[in-house]
Amino acid sequence: MDRPQVLAYYFPDWHRDPRNAQWFGEDWDEWTLLEAARPRFEGHRQPRRPIDGSFDEATPTAAERQIRLAAQYGVDGFLVDYYWYDDGPYLQAALDDGLLAARNTNDVKFALMWANHELVDIFPHDDPSNDSPRRLKNGAIDRAVFEKLARHVIDRYFVRPNYLTVDGRPWLSIYELGSLIAGLGGVPETVDALAWFDEQTRQAGFEGLHLDAVVWGIGVLPTAITLDSPAGLVRRLGFRSATSYVWVHHADLGGFEFPRAEIGPLRAAAFAEYERYVAELDVPFYPNVTVGWDASPRTDQNRAFERGRYPWTTTFDPSPEEFRDGLLLAKSFLERHGQPHPIVTVNAWNEWTEGSALLPDTHHGHGYLEMIRDVFG
Repeated sequence: MDRPQVLAYYFPDWHRDPRNAQWFGEDWDEWTLLEAARPRFEGHRQPRRPIDGSFDEATPTAAERQIRLAAQYGVDGFLVDYYWYDDGPYLQAALDDGLLAARNTNDVKFALMWANHELVDIFPHDDPSNDSPRRLKNGAIDRAVFEKLARHVIDRYFVRPNYLTVDGRPWLSIYELGSLIAGLGGVPETVDALAWFDEQTRQAGFEGLHLDAVVWGIGVLPTAITLDSPAGLVRRLGFRSATSYVWVHHADLGGFEFPRAEIGPLRAAAFAEYERYVAELDVPFYPNVTVGWDASPRTDQNRAFERGRYPWTTTFDPSPEEFRDGLLLAKSFLERHGQPHPIVTVNAWNEWTEGSALLPDTHHGHGYLEMIRDVFG
């Protein structure tokens, strides 16, 4: 098997954004939450700090450092969480003014993972008994807004020389199939909209669109839309591959020890689901490896940390060596199933406030990145 491409999810909320300023205050970004985090139970590794401290990701200088690290340790590209609501893009400066403005931008690939989920106020979530935090934006968008998104993505991103393509088709992951369908008005309408997007991509000079479905069984985010059987929809909607975003999407966290659990059973639960997906789906399925999980920085630090819905879920804080076990399992998975254009996704490059970051920190240093280099070269 060819060496798989290692693609890390990139979470772009580490810079000042005008919408965040309106909602949370002029200078707010998620560094604010991370810097306020503290241990919530004995042995809790918080706050987690980048080895070089906080930085403004929407600058070429910061992006150049991140790209250099990725290329050095075998991370081939970023799947950038991309937000587009009824009134346009959100958090796009990390990509536009950072990653794509860096002098070394072409040293790594990038693609978009359209994070089309509802945006609710969990920054921080201040009440574990409240299942319905304040809605900031509806993730479901209609056909007119969808077409604006598609044209923007084609014209601004697909044309970049380092945009990820598969067989001449630009890659686009879609996070929530249910939200996509709800916004467009139903399955037939979604089939038509995606076919239109594919045709627009062809007219721009490509072979078409490589749609990638993010499939998951357990809803973790509040109000997350999940689907019992995504296989039929993946086929009908014209997706060409499927992936996973994070291991906690594939297990009921209520069944794990609280407040901290070992990573091994979670890893096993996720890969058991991956085996089911690869058996059921008509398209290649690419496995995910998750660094860890700890959303406690998104909680009110003055409240007791109690078992409940996101972000009061149990935490997982594996060592780099335990992370390596997941990488080896993903490598074996791809070898056994012979998936074309092999890919491993990693959650995540910089999801600090969910406890999942490849970037070097003050505790493990470059340990997680070193494991990628050791396993995949």
